[in-house]
Amino acid sequence: MSKVSPKKHLGQHFLIDQNIAMKIVEQLTLHHGVTDVLEIGPGMGVLTQYLLQHKEYTTTVVDIDRESIAYLKEHFPQLQDRILSADFLRTDLSTLFPGKFAIIGNFPYNISSQIFFKVLQHRDRVPEVVCMLQKEVAERLAAPPGSKTYGILSVLLQAFYTIDYKFTVSEQVFHPKPKVKSAVIGLMRNEVEELPCNEKRFFEVVKLSFGTRRKTLRNCLKTYNLPPEVLTQPVFDQRAEQLSVQEFVQLTQLIEQNLS
Repeated sequence: MSKVSPKKHLGQHFLIDQNIAMKIVEQLTLHHGVTDVLEIGPGMGVLTQYLLQHKEYTTTVVDIDRESIAYLKEHFPQLQDRILSADFLRTDLSTLFPGKFAIIGNFPYNISSQIFFKVLQHRDRVPEVVCMLQKEVAERLAAPPGSKTYGILSVLLQAFYTIDYKFTVSEQVFHPKPKVKSAVIGLMRNEVEELPCNEKRFFEVVKLSFGTRRKTLRNCLKTYNLPPEVLTQPVFDQRAEQLSVQEFVQLTQLIEQNLS
């Protein structure tokens, strides 16, 4: 098999610049001493070839595209049984790796958010993520409070990870060329083992707060039927994008204390 055809329905844009591929792989720090690395959506192995040069970790790849799987098996025999023909979003990661593992990849545009929600579910086992995705999404994830692009995933990921915007990537280095620029970011697990609030409620509060961005938190959080005297507190005059992770934690604590 000479090459793999990029498939629009899978959001595939294959990186064709070797220097950028090498640079992406170099961003891996092996945070928390991980020795297993999972590459999502390897395509024709442009990142894989450089990952395999590193003997300090073991590389496993997962791809939903059967054509890519066939190509990888033919061109990377050294991967042996570490080529998984599967949907990452449906993969049971707890059986795949016994311990902690890092994630790397040129994430398909159409599922990048879903990948991050899955990372959050496994945050205690995924100390590091290095990925390329749409520049707009990368900027959103790394955005600070007060930014127009700061949103649900910004808060949820920043609660557990330090996010570093690494570099911008031109649309010229892909086949086919996407209509937007891309960017590489790194996520590094922080020291927060658990939040000082009900974490399930925290996720719920963040999602509800950003449900209608232009409204104040008083309006966004009506579903909780909080007592009127609680709703007079200044935090409820603010909008979701104004709150830091810590302030969302405090808001969650306040809501928990006043639920009837």
